Amino acid sequence: MSDVTVTGLFPVPFMRVTQAVDADTVAALIRLLDSDATERNSRSEQLSHTTVCTPDAHPEFEIVNGVIGPQLVDFGSLLFGENLDWSIKEMWLNRLEPGGYQTVHAHANSFISGVVYLTESHASSRTVFYKNMGGREFAFTNEHRDAKMGPFNAPKWAVPASLPGDLVLFPSYLLHEVPRNEGSTRMTLAINAVPTRLKSWDYELRLG
Repeated sequence: MSDVTVTGLFPVPFMRVTQAVDADTVAALIRLLDSDATERNSRSEQLSHTTVCTPDAHPEFEIVNGVIGPQLVDFGSLLFGENLDWSIKEMWLNRLEPGGYQTVHAHANSFISGVVYLTESHASSRTVFYKNMGGREFAFTNEHRDAKMGPFNAPKWAVPASLPGDLVLFPSYLLHEVPRNEGSTRMTLAINAVPTRLKSWDYELRLG
């Protein structure tokens, strides 16, 4: 009898850590967001942000920075095969009111991006990730009601329901969006991180 093996070739890692940030810190971040969300999103009037800044700008950010550091190291080892030193170069808070959305985008000039959920997200506004769009090859799909979508053929994937304090980490190049929010106000903390260095045989790139 034949032995059949299916291998996920060159998979993209995605890490989810439940209750990574404690309830008191989540509450403090919400208070900071309530007082400092002054930046309006250019695409959606119902989406606002705090100023993008380094972790030392707010005590609440420093707490999160200390808490999720080990997760950055673990996730970075999946990307680069080594336990590197990582630093969060920027953090900001987001408030998505009912009717608001965030368009498809990726995060430039970083390697690991992440989201800490401060509130529950309505099913309509869970973060959605996409396979890369475009390319030089012809595109063919087989999407219809009888086709079963899985990791090898699905064009997109939505984060499962998340609770306050949950953390997700993903490679910064992954395209993602937040669809129109049909529920209550959605609050999150976003981060971008880089390793202190990357090495390719005799060439070493210092990043921090």
